[in-house]
Amino acid sequence: MTDLLYKEECYAIIGACMAAHRNLGSGFLESVYAEALMKEFEKSNVPYEREKKIELFYEGQKMNKYFRADYVCFGSIIVELKSKSFLLKIDEQQTINYLKATNFQLGLLVNFGESSLKYKRFVNTIK
Repeated sequence: MTDLLYKEECYAIIGACMAAHRNLGSGFLESVYAEALMKEFEKSNVPYEREKKIELFYEGQKMNKYFRADYVCFGSIIVELKSKSFLLKIDEQQTINYLKATNFQLGLLVNFGESSLKYKRFVNTIK
């Protein structure tokens, strides 16, 4: 069996997300969870960059466009936050597209909008 990519790092990130959700519950805007999560990352010593501007690439060439990741943790994991009653396929596709266009290897899609925290891991298989 192969080890999960960034297993310990993801454990720390998801733990911080769970703490924020446990303290706030569901029903707030995404921006509220983003701020609470920043505080949890600091308490847990999770290195992060908030609203990090990330360059996009198309066929190996840098594009003029970019996107802002909600968080990049440990310098290598994109963390995309949502606060919705349920995730849609387009939310998943957005995270997958971010991975493909940035060459990051791992993305976490985290939804604070449900009664219990939901998250999905996405691995970039494009080399």
